[in-house]
Amino acid sequence: MHVLNDWLLAGIPLDDWLKALVVVVVAFLVIDVVARFATRRLTALSSRTRGRFDDVLADALSHTKRWLILILALVIGLGTLDLPGKVELRLSQLGVIVIGIQVAIWFNSGISAWMRRVVNPETTPDLRNRATTTTIAFLVRLLVLVTVLLAVLANLGINITAFVASLGIGGVAVALALQTILSDLFASLSIAFDKPFEVGDFIIVDEVMLGTVEYIGIKTTRLRSLGGEQLVRSNAELLKSVIRNYKRMSERRVVFSFGIRYETPIEQVGALGGVVKQIITGIEQTRFDRAHFQKFGESSLDFEVVYIVLGSDFNVYMDIQQRINLELMKACAERDIHFARPTTIMHMGSEVRVAQPAEETDDQAAQSAPATGPGLV
Repeated sequence: MHVLNDWLLAGIPLDDWLKALVVVVVAFLVIDVVARFATRRLTALSSRTRGRFDDVLADALSHTKRWLILILALVIGLGTLDLPGKVELRLSQLGVIVIGIQVAIWFNSGISAWMRRVVNPETTPDLRNRATTTTIAFLVRLLVLVTVLLAVLANLGINITAFVASLGIGGVAVALALQTILSDLFASLSIAFDKPFEVGDFIIVDEVMLGTVEYIGIKTTRLRSLGGEQLVRSNAELLKSVIRNYKRMSERRVVFSFGIRYETPIEQVGALGGVVKQIITGIEQTRFDRAHFQKFGESSLDFEVVYIVLGSDFNVYMDIQQRINLELMKACAERDIHFARPTTIMHMGSEVRVAQPAEETDDQAAQSAPATGPGLV
């Protein structure tokens, strides 16, 4: 019986075992109470502040495992005993493993809670790029788990240098094999962080009018064209191109031109710029920039007009441009100024003839609309 007691007590006095047991109980209670108290306080704080970080941290701490706390308390209690060196080493390694597992659980729970809040359309209806957000969360979770695993293996005395080197070589091989996919993936992450465009934006890429962004995925971006069909473009190709985002336009600069006849008196030519300015300044949502007699055209005196539409809506811009055209036609008709039309002068011996389109008379030419052309649409 005495030999059996010595074997069970491992040569350590019973009083020391009892002290170790007390340390185990106290350590378990302290750690458990502190974890629960911190969880309750963070939950109460998040309910008052409605902060996303508080909710995530509270959810992560709520996943503290009591069985892991018990194992850690046993390790702490046994650490107070005078045990052989090899046993103490194993206990230390067990403590590192327990802490590593709990840290991994905290991080995984926190990322899951963050994903539930961010990706859920009810909590974040303004989130534009849900696919990329999910990819980022997956990569962060994988990075945390690999880091914890390597830390635990290193603490167990395992040489992880060769393992890390193997991971590096394997990563290079995978990257070469999946070069196109990874290029689009990182382009998707770049779109998520830099935000050159978002869902709902109307974009033009390399002078090609693509359409409205409907979905930004991990590999491709889908757009709805003006014709109604869906266009699919690679994320990497989009970022290599020049993108014009019309959704973020706050003002629209418009340039248009028109021509009048060479027979127009010089006084009226000089005053026409002021007439155009008066027309534009009298229209709401516009800011006049300039109106000049620009050049001598082949068959007309050409004017160039620049003004700003105080908004980005295309229909509003077209309504304003139409009103300017009509007001300009009315003002020119009142001043007996005629818009130019294509004219060819032919010299036939001593006779000069002016050839004009047969289907249009002089009176009709006076009522012709100015040739307009917006600089931006």
